[in-house]
Amino acid sequence: MQSSASLDRYIQQVRAIPKLTREEEHELALRVVKGDQDAADRLVEANLRYVIAIALQYRRYGVKLGDLIAEGSVGLVTAVRKFDPHRGTRFVTYAGYWIRAFVLEAVVRSSTMVGAGSGPFRSKLFFRLRRERARLSNLIADPDELTERLAQEFDTTPEKMTELLRRLDQREISLDAPAYQDSEATLVDMLPANSEPQDSMVARHRRHSGIQDRLQDALSVLDHRERLIVEKRILSDESASLAALGRELGVSRERARQLEARAKKKLADELSDLAPAA
Repeated sequence: MQSSASLDRYIQQVRAIPKLTREEEHELALRVVKGDQDAADRLVEANLRYVIAIALQYRRYGVKLGDLIAEGSVGLVTAVRKFDPHRGTRFVTYAGYWIRAFVLEAVVRSSTMVGAGSGPFRSKLFFRLRRERARLSNLIADPDELTERLAQEFDTTPEKMTELLRRLDQREISLDAPAYQDSEATLVDMLPANSEPQDSMVARHRRHSGIQDRLQDALSVLDHRERLIVEKRILSDESASLAALGRELGVSRERARQLEARAKKKLADELSDLAPAA
């Protein structure tokens, strides 16, 4: 899927696949629960267009579009396997979370901000710093002043911000590049074998997957206003303000804050067993 011509053909083929009606989608999802692999394949195929749509949103971050589509497709397959059609949620809505999560992880994993935290925090920092620097660059010409302003925005020191910007701009070296001139050995061959043991990786993935499932279960206890606030203010990479959410819901900023607090309390109660022991 890496060459431009083959990628264009693939996108054209995907866009030619007919969309499913809500009823067809629900029927296929019910068959998937019963172990029907043909139904699972058809559900994946009919929703590949959304993988492409989400991947296109992140292609400006330096990752090949084909790689983003591949990662998003894994997210789609994961969504098909985990989806519960009895909850009344559209499959495409549920799958969107998984597709975006896998695409975002690919973008963040390929970035140079390795030391800037992990998981959702690193993802938010990565995109917010890019966005804020682009915005402030149009207002501030002096590089030192820009760095100081960004440090204030991110509540850090100018020295640390300089390091973050260096990581953001740093060009990565391909591990497939030759280690020496006229050598078949690559840089990856020179790396020490200190990776995480396979059994630990599997255990960690299962824990992560279990937490994701629990979070989806916990979200079901929220009403539509609380869920909207959680999705747009806590789970989104671009956190919406309380004022904006208040306008969208037709309530005051203070009422939106109260709804957020109530939603957090419900989630904390639902997920209390996941908290570390005191």
